[in-house]
Amino acid sequence: MALTGIQIFKLLPKTNCGECGQPTCLAFAMRLAAGKAELAACPYVSEEAKAQLAEASALPIRVVTIGVGDRALKIGGETVAFRHEKRFENPNGFALLITDTMDESEVGARLERFKQLEYERIGLTLRPELIAVKDESGDASKFEALVNKVKQASDGSIILMSSNPDILAAGLKACADRKPLIYAATKDNLEAVASLAKGDSCPVAVKASSLEELAELTTKLTEAGVKDIVLDSGSRTLRQAFEDQIIIRSAALNKKFRPLGFPTIVFPGEMTDDPMKEAVIASMFVAKYGSIIVLSDFQGESLFPLLVERLNIYTDPQRPLATKEGIYEIGNPDENSPVLITTNFSLTYFIVSGEIEASRVPSYLLVKDTEGLSVLTAWAAGKFVSDAIAPFVKKCGIEDKVKNHKLVIPGYAASESGGLEEELPGWEVLVGPRDGSQIPAYLKMWKP
Repeated sequence: MALTGIQIFKLLPKTNCGECGQPTCLAFAMRLAAGKAELAACPYVSEEAKAQLAEASALPIRVVTIGVGDRALKIGGETVAFRHEKRFENPNGFALLITDTMDESEVGARLERFKQLEYERIGLTLRPELIAVKDESGDASKFEALVNKVKQASDGSIILMSSNPDILAAGLKACADRKPLIYAATKDNLEAVASLAKGDSCPVAVKASSLEELAELTTKLTEAGVKDIVLDSGSRTLRQAFEDQIIIRSAALNKKFRPLGFPTIVFPGEMTDDPMKEAVIASMFVAKYGSIIVLSDFQGESLFPLLVERLNIYTDPQRPLATKEGIYEIGNPDENSPVLITTNFSLTYFIVSGEIEASRVPSYLLVKDTEGLSVLTAWAAGKFVSDAIAPFVKKCGIEDKVKNHKLVIPGYAASESGGLEEELPGWEVLVGPRDGSQIPAYLKMWKP
């Protein structure tokens, strides 16, 4: 049975050192009890306390890392069933399927698409994370050669797929240093696959024919010392796979059922032969609740919407979507180009930058961090006022880029113009339009 926050607090060192990221040990204990922190964050907890706190401090769904370095994918760690309750923690990963029966040209084309299909959006790079290498030939040397090719051609994380432990071992030999996901342990090969996972400290996926069998297999794996597990319920029909995802999440969160407290993997490509229907099915699992989504192929027209959906689902609903603070150059501006400023609310940024681009007047756009608030809201909250804007203008480096020190502020912040001119000696503050659609006409009257 899970411990309460007070029970956990009694077992902590009570130093209030703050090294865990919380101001007091009591605050840390409350987060542990809520499943929002990990015991490892406390550097001074005793071994005896660790043993007693293991149940209370463990997240209901284990965090599993696949791969290494900057491209490593972290999945699991979820604490809610609905994002509005708090937020979803670790975004799903998209995997491209490559088999060892494909000809070299097809393999090369898929690897090239994996590298090329990435997109810039509000200062973020959206791209897939994984390549699933599947054994269809039954030839260990052929499988190993393909894994080597994938490893050399891409820095993405790898999934090794085979039911034969010997073939998995051959693939693992080629990429063990990349910490791939080993897929899959079944009731027929559990011990052999568990040995591979333990030997190279790699995560392992478990595939079963039912949730009951899945729970039995994960229990055996954890008893054997394998902790990093990904679940495949084995369902390949849309309805059953969807139901399984709901049941697994509910059992882990609501029932604290440890044998199902792991992230999952789903295969939309095995549920349909229609590429567009596969994308629709994948979109469902982005929200509920596939941690890894293996697609039969990548195409821009289907992958991009999935990446954007994932971005939206895995943003914090309590914090507006925001872009990065800084100077944005639109249309190759020079030292005589106008300088405009706005907030970092993503919708505001996209509207303003789009209208500037439509005007065909090369400009600098300063984006001030207002914690994702729009212009009027940020102004009302005191985050887009002269005292906040002026230090940003001075420090951002725009003064070195332009000769004419004229700053265009949004019309809704017109009342800040006088204060800004006092805070920014040498700058002339101009009041721009209130509505973004009027920016092109305003800029076309611009004179250096």
